[in-house]
Amino acid sequence: MLTRLLSGDTPRSGLLTALLLIVLISLAFAPFLFPGIRSLETAARICIFIVLVASYDLLLGYAGIVSFAHTMFFGIGAYGTALALSTTGPGYGALIWGTAAGAVVAAVFALAIGLFSLRVKAIFFAMVMLAVASAFAVFVSQMSWLTGGEDGLNYKIPRELTPAFKLIDEKILGVRVNGKLLAYYLVFFVSAILFLVMLRIVNSPFGRTLKAVRDNAFRAEAIGYRVVWYRTTATILSAVMAALAGSLLAIWLRYTGPATTLSMEIMIDILLMVVIGGMGTLYGAVLGATLFILAQTYLQTLMGVAADATSAVPLFSTLVAPERWLLWLGVLFILSVYFFPSGIVGRLRAGRA
Repeated sequence: MLTRLLSGDTPRSGLLTALLLIVLISLAFAPFLFPGIRSLETAARICIFIVLVASYDLLLGYAGIVSFAHTMFFGIGAYGTALALSTTGPGYGALIWGTAAGAVVAAVFALAIGLFSLRVKAIFFAMVMLAVASAFAVFVSQMSWLTGGEDGLNYKIPRELTPAFKLIDEKILGVRVNGKLLAYYLVFFVSAILFLVMLRIVNSPFGRTLKAVRDNAFRAEAIGYRVVWYRTTATILSAVMAALAGSLLAIWLRYTGPATTLSMEIMIDILLMVVIGGMGTLYGAVLGATLFILAQTYLQTLMGVAADATSAVPLFSTLVAPERWLLWLGVLFILSVYFFPSGIVGRLRAGRA
């Protein structure tokens, strides 16, 4: 049953299996294991970025397509949900059609980009995607009457998904069962379903053909596969999944703006998560997103504790000062690439083999 659920793609490493189970259990019971608003925000962000990073790995790791416009699809999904909720009110109907509209628009954009750009060489395709993403971000910022511009959009979501709603009065294991908890489990379960769908896709005949196209496009085309069709389909699937992740972020934050969905910093973070976890394996998205977001969230705090504890050692306390957390995040990334050139999942599977 578990093998069928994982589409036959088991972790193939005892340590990797243990790490994935730890992440799964931690996210499934995060509100009870790690009480507090910050912990819940971090867990929800990890769930959303697992889907976003896995969707990008579907494009980069399995299709071999380098794109710098993935945040554009992420933003389209978020703005689709945000615009629906802000214009028609906090109803479930608006939530559903806004999410669906964002996914459809992302698919149309991906189809257009795929048909016009995927016939060119990889570096030129990456440049075209970067230009399109930059133009889209400027467009969203300028359309302030519709998108809120740089300030973004604030909106209401259904009351059952807000902290004001209480399902029951009594606490369970010290946690209040309110709309915020329901919203978290909506994010968690939808993220899990989307991840399993992508796992099914990459382990289907389509996914295996996609890897053949990635490894040698000329050979794949010579034996009869329509390379452009496979690459375009992969781009569309990746865009739809990224748009759905954006919708989840819009529901969770109740705010959508260029800084939260369309910034180049997010695109760079996605690339780092893919590389850290391991390209060409969706399990890498789980570990890469988890480790990177935990480092982003708690590294500065941990460095503050270390600086206070080593205040008697001037040089060391200066090096671990909280304001230098980005420096040490970069050092951690360099070390991870040096010691895990194929990513954490690749290294663990190679060790098992």
